Amino acid sequence: MRPTRPLLTRYARAVPIQQAEPKAIGGAVVRRLLARFQHLFRELGKFGVVGAVAYVVDAGLYNILLLARWETLTAKAAATVVAATVAFIGNRFWTWRHRERSGLAREYGLYFFFNAVGLAIGLACLAISHYGLGSVWPGVFQTKLADNISSLGVGMVLGTIFRFWSYRRFVFLAAPTQAHARRSGA
Repeated sequence: MRPTRPLLTRYARAVPIQQAEPKAIGGAVVRRLLARFQHLFRELGKFGVVGAVAYVVDAGLYNILLLARWETLTAKAAATVVAATVAFIGNRFWTWRHRERSGLAREYGLYFFFNAVGLAIGLACLAISHYGLGSVWPGVFQTKLADNISSLGVGMVLGTIFRFWSYRRFVFLAAPTQAHARRSGA
């Protein structure tokens, strides 16, 4: 506790009061949350960097294929497959390198299965925009800008949320804890 100091009242007499300690409750809570979820924040950061690289590959290749007059959905599918391969390498050997390995073939197969679901999410957003809304407002929703926003904006965000969850949960497995190993008899 800090020493008391006099407080002058309107009667000009000094009355000692206790100075309150600054409460660091908010800071302690934040520090505990950061410590508890530090591994998750680190994984999210690495996943984001790998995703940014894959995004550049996806967006660049998609637009190159559109300039080469590929059909919209075919161009998006091809660009996503190439970007997914880049992302798999980055995630396996950097983002989740600390996790248990369960076989490259198993991980690659599951990774591409969940990528296919993520691709379907992105393609659904693009198809709804380009063909659904585009049939009503073709001058607005059938432009390259609208296709980029729906596929690389909305579709990518929704697909990325699904991918992070599924990769973390099913593809790159966490090592079993000691308590789990004891319960399972290992």
